[in-house]
Amino acid sequence: MEKTFAGKAALVTGAGSGIGRESALLFAKKGARVAVVDLDEKGGAETLSLVKAAGGEAVFIRADVSRSDDVRRMVSETVRAFGRLDCAHNNAGIEAGLYPLSEYTEEVWDRTIAINLKGVWLGMKYEIPEMLKYGGGAIVNTASAAGIIGMPNHYAYVASKFGVVGITKGAALEFAGQGIRVNCICPAIVDTPMTDRFVTYGMGTKEVFAQMTPMKRIGTPQEIAASAVWLCSDEASYITGHALLTDGGYTAQ
Repeated sequence: MEKTFAGKAALVTGAGSGIGRESALLFAKKGARVAVVDLDEKGGAETLSLVKAAGGEAVFIRADVSRSDDVRRMVSETVRAFGRLDCAHNNAGIEAGLYPLSEYTEEVWDRTIAINLKGVWLGMKYEIPEMLKYGGGAIVNTASAAGIIGMPNHYAYVASKFGVVGITKGAALEFAGQGIRVNCICPAIVDTPMTDRFVTYGMGTKEVFAQMTPMKRIGTPQEIAASAVWLCSDEASYITGHALLTDGGYTAQ
């Protein structure tokens, strides 16, 4: 695989599983040194081992993306390890349960917004100043198809992902003239641990989810990660402020 990120340093949150793990692996395979960030130490250690087994250079940083001190530290530790920061995939996120609007609790709402939306904002807040020191960089945030279209009974998740699309566009405009590109990806159903939990919640089976998608299958974490890493590459050098639908045609219906 061509080392298109050779000499660069990348940071990936939520890298302990799913899309984040595959993003970290792909950055490493393409030559980047990678900060594997997750609150889950076991998952993060597994990703770190996979990256090193593939010949990549990486460090694991335990961080809660909803906490300012943790996010500041994850960025500073990345720079301490690699001397710079060029790319970031702010991917960490959680699902929220399905509840009618009147039954939604503040606890569920606040936790979902804190991780999915505040976590992305904090990431950019501390990543961008470091990138500016080295002439620029590229950021990809994980939004969702649920940040493009509405979903009933999934209010906190939908609100958080609409918010990610919005702050992505805002940051892209603020820093477009300073060498920073900011985009987001908008997956639909992907074969990740989150989707496994959707199944346990009784939301449907993977077969049912596949039939809801025009391509008649759910996405793979590798496919979504490929889109994220591509948006950070020089091949996407004229793209910023874009919400890339990686949804198998789901929102085209």
